[in-house]
Amino acid sequence: MGAKTAGAVVEALLDRYGSTYAGEAGIRLADRPKPLYQLLVLATLLSARISADVAVAAAKELFAAGCGTPEGMRKATWQDRVDALGRGHYRRYDERTATMLGDGAELIIDRWKGDLRRLRDEAGGDERRMAELLMEFPGIGPAGADIFLREVQAVWPQVAPHLDRRVLDGAGKLGLPRQAGPLAELAGSGADLARLSAAIVRVARSKKSVDEVMAAAGR
Repeated sequence: MGAKTAGAVVEALLDRYGSTYAGEAGIRLADRPKPLYQLLVLATLLSARISADVAVAAAKELFAAGCGTPEGMRKATWQDRVDALGRGHYRRYDERTATMLGDGAELIIDRWKGDLRRLRDEAGGDERRMAELLMEFPGIGPAGADIFLREVQAVWPQVAPHLDRRVLDGAGKLGLPRQAGPLAELAGSGADLARLSAAIVRVARSKKSVDEVMAAAGR
């Protein structure tokens, strides 16, 4: 695929599917403790075998119930968290997830004083070490760490470009480069790279969506 055509595919992706998962959950992502914690909660919810729409809805319910900060999550009762997850239809995993979120809130408060920037600093800005530290949170495995890093690269330049295997495999389905460097060049900024990564993950799940994007790009 030529650079001009690849640019058209990226433009179609960003135009049609370019909202981040954080944005969908109402998180105004910035390099501040509260939105960074909310992104961690969302990454935890997205890690389960459940639809992204349900995970986003559950995150919104948790935040509306006062669980948008580590202190709020810790203060909420286990039943409060279960009820909020239930309102978001996150029912199959609600009890286990309510426990994990409570334990995760304790961890971030005790170890990093509620501020994930301290985790980043402890990792010395090293992406692999950040992933290892993120996986110390209950419910965050390799996929969850990738989700967090994929989105946080919009506000943590040290992380960009974070293009995990799921993004690169999806890019291949769209005829885009499967290599991080060339794909990052097509996106430009870290913010657009986060948006492009989310768009690729969404679209690659459905051949119909792939065909729609390719048609919009004039291919």
